Amino acid sequence: MNLNITGHHVEVTPAIREYVTSKLDRVIRHFDHVTSTHVILSVEKLQQKAEVTLHVKGKDIFADSTDPDLYAAIDLLIDKLDRQVVKHKEKRSDHTHDKRIAAE
Repeated sequence: MNLNITGHHVEVTPAIREYVTSKLDRVIRHFDHVTSTHVILSVEKLQQKAEVTLHVKGKDIFADSTDPDLYAAIDLLIDKLDRQVVKHKEKRSDHTHDKRIAAE
């Protein structure tokens, strides 16, 4: 999996990079068909913003969150992304299950 972390008006320190990587491991544990991930961390006035685009086979999953604290914004982002990945995984498994039932 390719991981790209960029910052707009934010210095991406090794601590932030490690924090994002450790949090993304939780999402990757649910769904192992991730080809690449692009994380953008930015500041808009007093709000810290975190965005992620997760490229999986057949779909791109996008999530974003804002919070006054960057680490809290990353936590919210990972929670949103986790829910979307689980939902996508369930949809994929439901469709393959329906095809097997229809074939019988």
